Amino acid sequence: MVVIGGGYTGMWTAWELLERGASVALLEAGVCGHGPSGRNGGFCESLWLSAAALRERFGDAPARALLDASSETVLRVGAFCRDEGVDAWFNQGGYMCVSTAPAFDEVGRTSVAAAAALGAPERISELSPGEVQARCASPRFRRAVTVPDFATVQPARLAMGLRRRLIERGAQVFEHSPMTRFSGAVEVEAPGGSVRAGAAVLAIGPAARSLRRLRSRLTVTSSHIVLTEPVPDVIEELGWTGGECITDGRTLIHYFRTTRDGRILLGWGGGRLAYGARVNGRVEVDPGAAQSAHAALVRLFPQLEGRRITHAWGGPIDVSPSHIPQIGSLPDAPVHFAFGYTGNGVGPTNLAGRTLASLAQGRSDELTALPIVDAGAGAWVPPEPLAWLGGSLVRRAMVRREHAEELGGTAGPVTRAVCAAPRALGMHLAR
Repeated sequence: MVVIGGGYTGMWTAWELLERGASVALLEAGVCGHGPSGRNGGFCESLWLSAAALRERFGDAPARALLDASSETVLRVGAFCRDEGVDAWFNQGGYMCVSTAPAFDEVGRTSVAAAAALGAPERISELSPGEVQARCASPRFRRAVTVPDFATVQPARLAMGLRRRLIERGAQVFEHSPMTRFSGAVEVEAPGGSVRAGAAVLAIGPAARSLRRLRSRLTVTSSHIVLTEPVPDVIEELGWTGGECITDGRTLIHYFRTTRDGRILLGWGGGRLAYGARVNGRVEVDPGAAQSAHAALVRLFPQLEGRRITHAWGGPIDVSPSHIPQIGSLPDAPVHFAFGYTGNGVGPTNLAGRTLASLAQGRSDELTALPIVDAGAGAWVPPEPLAWLGGSLVRRAMVRREHAEELGGTAGPVTRAVCAAPRALGMHLAR
């Protein structure tokens, strides 16, 4: 088997194939784990916050199967770290989606109702303002919903640990080997040679936008993160000692968590869109987006005023039109793919990797029966430059609207109309 792409999806696929006794060659354009997989926010998530959308789209039984599989996946990541001796700082401390303004008070409530209707009310539930403050006493936090099965990881530690174990297990890993030609035979060419295999897995994330047959199924946007100096005193003052990872209720979310060495990380999902698959430039490093993230950090946690930011970085996000990851196969070749995690991939990539391994081996099992497989075939994103122009216009409008809502006001009619455009355009920005 040949796996193209050395991020989480590709490496989990290769790991599963090795576990099943297959021989695997993995090609990576750079170094495995050095892309978005190694530098995200470190939320290892299930899909329960999307329970309402999944139930509406797939029906009760398929949605419940997918949701349960996503919860099991978080446990699998933790078990891998334990069993393989990978110290990725795995901590299953749970998750809160908090409201920071009246406009966001309803976020998550439909999924709470959906979980109850699916017979799993313990998977996602509401927290009162007092319960929220007991977990993290930000003056901005109002009510929340909580998903107990979320975990956090240090993403680079997980990525590099997985890379190391793959090499030790006998995977043929070819780094600095970008794919230059691909045929459905299956033969993959790279600068150093070519690989022939019985099946191929495309695990290339945002780069899928560069492939003619897949580019209409995703857009590429960006997210940017800031990390404080160690601030254990602030964490203690907030009472944020349970390890919860947190997001606010905005569409262009802020996501934040503590780290094992006593820092606070905050990311903002409102970065610029890429033109096609061009991810260099401000998709990777955008001082303006980092400044916006820092301003949000101090607004949420005023105690951090004057404390140092030691690191800031960004990266691309492959965005699915439905916000649901896409897993599937090309119709005329044994070529399988997964992308479109929309900023929520650390946990789901493990599930995708196991599913891709089954598809590559021609299996029909509980993984390939999940409703997420081949669910995105009808999704469509406009060609460039319409996708970039339209998406950029919507992004700016959403930034204005959500800033106004957080201050207790409302956006103007033009801004509201533009913010309603993503679904009509077949585009969504990262959550």
